[in-house]
Amino acid sequence: MSTPNLSGSEQEKPNIKLALVQDDPWLGPYNRDLLDRLERFENRLDEISKGEGGLEAFVHAHHYLGLNYDRERLGWYYREWAPKAHALYALGDFNNWNRESHPLQKNDQGIWEIFFPDSEFGGKIENGTRIKVHVVGDNGGMDRIPAYIKRVIQDTNTTDFSGQFWDSQEFKWTDEGFHLRTEEVLAIYESHTGMAQEKEGLGTYREFEENILPRVKRLGYNAIQLMAVQEHPYYGSFGYHVSNFFAPSSRFGTPDELKSMINKAHEMGIAVIMDVVHSHAVKNLAEGINQFDGSEDQYFHPGGRGEHSGWDSKLFNYGKTEVLQFLLSNIAYWVEEFHFDGFRFDGVTSMLYFHHGEGVSFDHYDKYFKDGVEWDAITYLQLANHLVHKLNPNAITIAEDMSGMPGTCRSIKDGGLGFDYRLAMGLPDYWIKILKHKKDEEWNLHELWHTLGNRRYKEKNVAYAESHDQALVGDKTLAFWLMDKDMYWDMEVGRQNPVIDRGIALHKMIRLITAAVGGEAYLTFMGNEFGHPEWVDFPREGNNWSYKHARRQWSLADYDRLKYKYLQAFDKAMIELLRTDNVPMALPAKELNIDPQNMVIAFERANLIFVFNFHPTNSVPDYKFYVPNSGEYELILNSDQEVFGGFNRIQNELPYVTEEDEYGTSWLSIYNINRAVQVFKRKE
Repeated sequence: MSTPNLSGSEQEKPNIKLALVQDDPWLGPYNRDLLDRLERFENRLDEISKGEGGLEAFVHAHHYLGLNYDRERLGWYYREWAPKAHALYALGDFNNWNRESHPLQKNDQGIWEIFFPDSEFGGKIENGTRIKVHVVGDNGGMDRIPAYIKRVIQDTNTTDFSGQFWDSQEFKWTDEGFHLRTEEVLAIYESHTGMAQEKEGLGTYREFEENILPRVKRLGYNAIQLMAVQEHPYYGSFGYHVSNFFAPSSRFGTPDELKSMINKAHEMGIAVIMDVVHSHAVKNLAEGINQFDGSEDQYFHPGGRGEHSGWDSKLFNYGKTEVLQFLLSNIAYWVEEFHFDGFRFDGVTSMLYFHHGEGVSFDHYDKYFKDGVEWDAITYLQLANHLVHKLNPNAITIAEDMSGMPGTCRSIKDGGLGFDYRLAMGLPDYWIKILKHKKDEEWNLHELWHTLGNRRYKEKNVAYAESHDQALVGDKTLAFWLMDKDMYWDMEVGRQNPVIDRGIALHKMIRLITAAVGGEAYLTFMGNEFGHPEWVDFPREGNNWSYKHARRQWSLADYDRLKYKYLQAFDKAMIELLRTDNVPMALPAKELNIDPQNMVIAFERANLIFVFNFHPTNSVPDYKFYVPNSGEYELILNSDQEVFGGFNRIQNELPYVTEEDEYGTSWLSIYNINRAVQVFKRKE
């Protein structure tokens, strides 16, 4: 990687102006801070690369630590980094859970080891054999699950978790050469395996492969963002309280079944992005890695710095070499072993700052560089992005960051963190705010336009109107904000209800203007594309452990007598438009006309003309507005078509020819119908 040489004393450091600063003069006073964070990254990478085995060995610690089968010696090695532990003993099915018969031996690096030869344990250790490790430390003796374990299961009778010996060498991949092209629009279908089925129960990897992937393909999405992959003891955490970082959740099936699902997605042209959680970890001792060797500070910061009070979880010490190795090896593991096409990094804002972004308004650049910045976490994220793209140059990394840290989605050499995209987290919040607090006629279109288009120069955003966050119990989806209880009674085709008519019209418009203006990629949460009426509520004591709201009712969209089919049909047409004309990949949307009186926004992007009329009642015949190019235009998408739940007020086949005024300016005249969007394309 070509980066400036920043060695030497503070006085000797060159005053290099990074590309990030060149593009944003307001960052000028912080050029030194950006150079410093680049230097920290370079020094850490250099330190790792010069270690024994170099970067390659460092990021493949999972091939050494944990359980690994040795095909030359014919047996299993189990190794554990536990520097402050007094003793470790392996126990499990193979020794009738004896806590003393199989002690591990410790070396001078704090790594404990034991070897299980096939000759001694023939027939007793095979795929699925359960194992734990009894750790004796300053906090006493406790049965723990190995930190690098690759499979964990829960006993249905006792609810106790155990690790398993697991060897996946037999799986045969058929996805060689698959990747999304860099010039291809990224359309993401955010998904959760367990709640992806209609049944009131747990969905599986196999069911997702058979039932959901074909649906994603039909809808036109070319990526799924898979949640809750890493093992987590409490299902209701949505997968965000991870206990076992190298173990795919066994709730949904075996590691090989997850591989099969990903392999099938690749065969269908669908990338799989993993929702990775490296921002925190579950506190649990029995299932997780907290106080693993008996100390408070093995993987996490000691004291209050290691606690996230808002999430009731533990915070990693990103400055410790062994923690970096654990997390970077985790990245390499998921890319190489499971062929994930990239990562959506959860909780990036929490990682970037000691205050975790809680209650902080990022209204001054000092707050990005001077106030409570967690530099070790920044270095880790740079290393993680560097590694992901080194392992797979076509990989996709997405930051869940609401702070707007400058350079998050710029290359490391430019002064950035190296992410490809940032989630545009302000957009769904904005939609809910105006739907909740403003009447339709009170919408401020200039504010709306500014909010959708407001992002950092050269930093790509994933636009979305709602994700899983807006679907959680206690909140409402956009469809429910728009239609509420009327969805239960008046979604039958043929029934008239002005609330439903308004909701269907605005649901389509909100999603398209968000996708067309708000970013360089698009995301939706599964089921929301057709206005899924139910919130997400996982089984818990408060709902009598019910799965009623932890599922997706696909039959609503597939049943021909219900209006959900209209929203699904429009979403499919919208995704086809975005991908066919590369809309999000084009230059930012260019305003053509914002008309507050008629509540009209017209703009150009990707050589398409978009006209949104948000007015509750005003339809304007012969509505004229400026267009950048003269010629004949055709209407290629019209949300008022009957197939989309509209009223067929426009004939799609009519030609639209520009008129030129005496100054040579081109004007297009249309029938601008209310609560509808029309998209025009110039004929060549």
